[in-house]
Amino acid sequence: MYTGFAEVYDQLMNDVNYKDWADYYVQIMNAFGIREGKICECACGTGGLTLPLYRRGFHVTGVDLSQDMLWIAAQKARQAGVAIPFVRQDMRQLRLHRPMDAVLATCDGLNYLLEDKDVLAFFQSAYAALRPGGGLFFDVSTPYKLKNALGNQMICEDREDVTYLWQNRFSEKTGLLDMHLCIFVKQKDGSYKRIDEEQKQRAHTIQGLSKLLQQAGFDRAMVFGNGRMEAPKETEHRWHFAAIKRVDDGALEKEKNI
Repeated sequence: MYTGFAEVYDQLMNDVNYKDWADYYVQIMNAFGIREGKICECACGTGGLTLPLYRRGFHVTGVDLSQDMLWIAAQKARQAGVAIPFVRQDMRQLRLHRPMDAVLATCDGLNYLLEDKDVLAFFQSAYAALRPGGGLFFDVSTPYKLKNALGNQMICEDREDVTYLWQNRFSEKTGLLDMHLCIFVKQKDGSYKRIDEEQKQRAHTIQGLSKLLQQAGFDRAMVFGNGRMEAPKETEHRWHFAAIKRVDDGALEKEKNI
């Protein structure tokens, strides 16, 4: 996944306002007492959100499974004149050198984890990567969106430099959305390069994710609607989760003595 697709990802996502998205995540983190420090952004892709978070004063590390995505993200950071480490890792097996103040997984990163065991593995690795009192913040496309906005339909768009055909099939039984993309990218000589991409997402539930968060050890899990610090509506297209790593008395006493 995301091999040839990486080169056209930013073109297809050029309508996403990453600056506002970063501001919203900063608002959520601030509400949980995280106003500065170190962030690990999982499933960072081409760094669309990584750079705005860096510009808001955080020390960000970008993590993704796609080397192609990370290469593009690193080029963006270099062109912007900023030093951001981008690391190829599986978000289910985070290995970081220092405790993080926050771990993020944005833009459907959790939807690509198809089994509960994979989600739990990520939550557990994020928990281990956080300092006591640190937070896990992530979003998912909702079951309503996967079923009603994307499922069982063909989406087509013809742009100046890229054309794509996007066919989806949603299964009520499994909660899985199968996505098949056929992308034609215009080359300098006027010819077109074809890229075929197949992806699969799972429609997670609030109850299921909350249970796994608790199982991983997190406290104070909350869910917000898209772009609002309010409870989500039934027809919400995106949920935003926030959960805090518990601070035990021993950790608090240790901090006092430092």
